[in-house]
Amino acid sequence: MKFKTSIASTTPTLVYFNAPWCAPCKIMKPIFEQVALELGNSINFLSIDVELKKKIARRYNVKSVPAFILFKNGESIWRQLGVLQKDDIKHAIAQFI
Repeated sequence: MKFKTSIASTTPTLVYFNAPWCAPCKIMKPIFEQVALELGNSINFLSIDVELKKKIARRYNVKSVPAFILFKNGESIWRQLGVLQKDDIKHAIAQFI
């Protein structure tokens, strides 16, 4: 799913901003994937490599990674930086799904 289409959806989209050189991102990748498996179709999931998608990272003021932004109807409704536990991510976004 394309970035613009996904974030504009009425279904929330959790975007995971990361970089290949980022050690904390390597820790977060399997956690992000596990959350995606557990929540299934109730939410969209996108992973954005900030090295490849610099314009998107700049547009949403992502200056450090890992970063998570939850979008709904094209608006940012939740944002968090750093390494998070699976349950913390699920709890934070549960109010929006």
